[in-house]
Amino acid sequence: MKVTQIPFKNTGFFSKTMIDYLEKKESIQPFYNNFPEISGFHNQIEEKQKSFRLQSRLVLVEALKKQYKEFQVSEKITENITLLKQQNTFTVTTGHQLNLFTGPLYFLYKILSTINLCEELSDKFTDQNFVPVYWMATEDHDFYEINYFNFDGKKVQWNREDGGAVGRFSTDGLENVFEVFSNHLGNSKNAVFIKKLFSDGYLKHQSLADATRFIANELFKEYGLVIIDGDDSELKQLFTPIVKDELENKTSFKAVSKTIKELEEHYKIQVNPREINLFYLGEDFRERILYEDGLYKVNNTEITFTKSDILKEVEDNPKEFSPNVIMRPLYQEVILPNLCYLGGGGEMAYWLELKDYFKTIQIPFPILLLRNSVQVVSEKQVNKLKKLNISLEEMFLNQNDLLSKKVIENSALDLDFKEKIQNLKTQFLELKEVAKQTDVSFENAVNAQERKQIKGLENLQKRLLKAEKKRQKDLVERIIELQNVILPNQSLEERQRNFSEYYLEYGPSFITALKGALKPLQLEFTVLEL
Repeated sequence: MKVTQIPFKNTGFFSKTMIDYLEKKESIQPFYNNFPEISGFHNQIEEKQKSFRLQSRLVLVEALKKQYKEFQVSEKITENITLLKQQNTFTVTTGHQLNLFTGPLYFLYKILSTINLCEELSDKFTDQNFVPVYWMATEDHDFYEINYFNFDGKKVQWNREDGGAVGRFSTDGLENVFEVFSNHLGNSKNAVFIKKLFSDGYLKHQSLADATRFIANELFKEYGLVIIDGDDSELKQLFTPIVKDELENKTSFKAVSKTIKELEEHYKIQVNPREINLFYLGEDFRERILYEDGLYKVNNTEITFTKSDILKEVEDNPKEFSPNVIMRPLYQEVILPNLCYLGGGGEMAYWLELKDYFKTIQIPFPILLLRNSVQVVSEKQVNKLKKLNISLEEMFLNQNDLLSKKVIENSALDLDFKEKIQNLKTQFLELKEVAKQTDVSFENAVNAQERKQIKGLENLQKRLLKAEKKRQKDLVERIIELQNVILPNQSLEERQRNFSEYYLEYGPSFITALKGALKPLQLEFTVLEL
């Protein structure tokens, strides 16, 4: 195993928002609290320790015990849940949708980054305890985002009717998915493990939430990963004062809208708040709560509440009130003694909209950490890259740019017209000096002629490069074939492939290798050679 770290910005796959955040640019500093570095964690521990109540810890621990009641719990998980009662215990959290069979590869990277960060913090802060948490997005209702995964270039899909919070979905029908999937796997030792993991998860558990907990627990229980389901009455009871405030005062809309005005001066906005950022949950629906004509209405239903009725409903049935993307982060920070949230670029972007909202509610804003990203390359692929004279960084280039670069490098001809264009510009500088001594029309004619001739040289360069690509057809085809395997659909493989592809080949050593490679506080992209 060999690990190479590459700056995120050199891959070309990360937004300006994330690159500026990682570089601590002045324009983005107002939108986060402590930065993900050891001094930042020192400050965050002090903030959270002062604000997080013992009573909240006791409610959290009892809720977790109930959630794990029907599951085999490792000694490490039992220890971590018990530790959460102590005022010197903190969590590091990542969240993820309930994607079928974990979905894209980055599910693993999120969780292993979270586990590794806890271990690193334990080494640095010996008087505190740190518990890795996976927040299951059980209340999401975007079923068509999670009902499939890709395996060996094929889509393995679960077809059923949509409706309501996905964590409450029955697993009925997944036996058909298992049959299709298992036919692709073969009968190797690793294939047997994958089949058992899928069948035990989905065919022996009644809800998608329980199935997802089982699978994640089987993969990571030895590391003490604590899995939490926010769709829980006791936990939501802790959140009821903020739910009531949202219904009465539209606090999140006001605070986040103010932040967005400032943030959009420099960055793209990820999500926009609604006037009320809550859903109402039924058995088979999750619909927005609207305020119209003096009444609270549940969208697309006949359900309405007066103000007093809906506040009573919050008290009596807190589980039926579900925070949306704007309020869910606050819910998480209310019920967990959390220091840091690890997520992808899109997640980080919407968290950056929320700092003023947290300040208004007087909840410490957590450290935001861009999760580890990984590109796995085999020894065979590394050898092919070397033969083609492609570096690990260059393999992330846009395919057309990569082909042009390598064809130019491999050609005996001078295909780079930069020097010729620069010489032309120098010649026109002399003409421009002459033009300044005449009238404006001649000066404009010189400028127009310069643009025309530069454009002509650029077009000639493109035609010459196109002809050279044809001549070097073998090289071009080899580069395209290799890059398409490494970056399926010209995208990071972590967004395309499922972990089972690599587990089938490498077995449990794949997860061990990943855990050894990921360094969350290095803030760099990881290339893992296996």
